[in-house]
Amino acid sequence: MDRSAAQGHVVTSRLTRRQRRRVSQGIQYAVFVAVLVVVGVFADWGRLQNQFAQQDLAEELFPDIITIALRNTVVYTFSGFGFGLVLGLIIALMRLSSVAPYRWVASVYIELFRGLPALLIFIFVGVAVPLAFPGYQIPGGTYGKVALGLGLVAAAYMAETMRAGIQAVPKGQMEAARSLGFSHARAMVSVIIPQAFRIVIPPLTNELVLLFKDSSLVLFLGVTLDERELTKFGRDLASQTANSTPILVAGLCYLLVTVPLSFVVRRLETRADKAR
Repeated sequence: MDRSAAQGHVVTSRLTRRQRRRVSQGIQYAVFVAVLVVVGVFADWGRLQNQFAQQDLAEELFPDIITIALRNTVVYTFSGFGFGLVLGLIIALMRLSSVAPYRWVASVYIELFRGLPALLIFIFVGVAVPLAFPGYQIPGGTYGKVALGLGLVAAAYMAETMRAGIQAVPKGQMEAARSLGFSHARAMVSVIIPQAFRIVIPPLTNELVLLFKDSSLVLFLGVTLDERELTKFGRDLASQTANSTPILVAGLCYLLVTVPLSFVVRRLETRADKAR
């Protein structure tokens, strides 16, 4: 080791852990600022504004992008979330059941629907179900298909979340309920499941955020003008105007919902950590 390297090693070793962390953070901030400067200097902001930020085109999207696209996106999301929550709870209870066939069915369902892309599930709902059951229409039309598609995907994740929440409830709660004369089923419904829901509220809220974005897959079901969600609405208007401003506005509408929901998730996680 030469003399300069040895001196550098000595200087580094003299730094405390806090000082080393500050140096590391300073380097990261410097790199971040350098990247911003490079982007700001070399990006063609004029072309970007012309393609993505035409004010007159953005104004023409209102109020339809709110009253039709955003409204449909919210309805699709909450219908899928509701169906997925109910189905996920059933699958979670089956996974915890003492009856082996129930556990097998639940395990296969979870592995299958967590492993398949959501797009394939939507294609299955839109194409395979009508072929398998000729003449049968899913109740609710497009809204029913979306609730089924989103719910099938969400249920696989919610089932594991709910299972973890149920198992996180102290076993003494079940024993106390049984000692008071509760049956196992009544103790689960009245004591265990409510406590499990309080535990899993943050991850369930996070799943709601993910479903809100996954609702963009509705376009593969073939929707009417009044059934379009934000992504389909933005793509259609972008094609008609040969400009990407509608897509940018649709993206901002997504953020209008997902950012507050993400903030709620963080607050719920903080409250849960303090409670523990």
